[in-house]
Amino acid sequence: MEPTLAAHALSAATEITTAALSGDEPSAVLASVVRKAAEMAEADLGLVMVRAEDGSVSVEAGYGTKADVRGLLLPPDSAAGTVARGGEAIVADDFTIDPRTAPYVPDELSGYGPFAATPFGAGGRVLGSLAVYRLKGQPGFLPETIDVLTAFAAQVGVVLALAEGATARHEVTLYQERERIARELHDVIVQRLYAAGMQLDRVRRRMRKRFAGTDAVKLGEAIDQLDQTIEEIRATVRGLRSPAPEPESNPATDLAQSARDEVRIAEELLGYPPTLELSGEFADIPAERADHIRAALREALSNVVRHSGASETRVTLHRDAHEIRLRVRDNGAGVPHGVATRGLRHLAERAKSAGGKFYINSSPSLGTLVAFDLPLNPPAQERSAASRVN
Repeated sequence: MEPTLAAHALSAATEITTAALSGDEPSAVLASVVRKAAEMAEADLGLVMVRAEDGSVSVEAGYGTKADVRGLLLPPDSAAGTVARGGEAIVADDFTIDPRTAPYVPDELSGYGPFAATPFGAGGRVLGSLAVYRLKGQPGFLPETIDVLTAFAAQVGVVLALAEGATARHEVTLYQERERIARELHDVIVQRLYAAGMQLDRVRRRMRKRFAGTDAVKLGEAIDQLDQTIEEIRATVRGLRSPAPEPESNPATDLAQSARDEVRIAEELLGYPPTLELSGEFADIPAERADHIRAALREALSNVVRHSGASETRVTLHRDAHEIRLRVRDNGAGVPHGVATRGLRHLAERAKSAGGKFYINSSPSLGTLVAFDLPLNPPAQERSAASRVN
């Protein structure tokens, strides 16, 4: 192996390794790979071709004359396709007449003669092939040049495969941390703000006559700000949870524990413990399905605290093989006429978008029933939206 050429290859491989493992864009790294290869081989054209599942190869990067052939597809039986399956390097003095290569010469490359293709990667990490070309009439590639090119392509191909795997692992780790932060915000911070807002509202209603008008207005504004903050945190949680890589995109959560937490907060505000009945397995509910149910339960209990004056409240949560059913019943005076029901409207919209059902029955004599039914599997449009976002 010619020392100067080998030193050039080592320097080029080191430069590309540094760029790949530093997180440079894959397209930029591939462009650097093919440029270095063409320069080392003194070729008129260099191409990096990546193997598809069917064995065909497509041009992903090029350097030199006719380097604009990106996207060109060659069949599995072509020289580049054979090499990409992990075969030995193929060299031809004129690939337009060599019987191994001539049947697969595309029109775009018919002006070239000397050709060499070598696996791009090594062992089980072959990504495709690295090919170099010289114009017709030029001398063929020397054996020592092919040796250096083969070693270079094997090394940088493996480096790119490793860098791709490291990037994927980093993305999964990042998502898992985002999910942890989102869960902390959703299950802890929102609950505390929600409880504080409910307590303030309870104080306001009990002491309304003692407050001056301006003080009552300010307290009402503070409650509204807490509600707005909760909505903003929920929006942040939604943002943290997307995009989500596969297969981590739909983690499970313990909905039963979430329901107990919501009921416990309501107990502190109502002054008596609501009854909670659980039926079915709730430890493996997908997070986005659990969030819908939790929001419905929270809003239903909020209405009991705010408006009902009830002395009994019963929460039932049932899960079967197909859906989750939530019922919140109280024996209070019902939701007063004229009271803003923005939260209930949001629940109706949430149920519709999630493929579920929501309804409410309320009267002064019978109390209030809130029902929220949700299929375990989201509808096709929701899955499609999640895949575009996540």
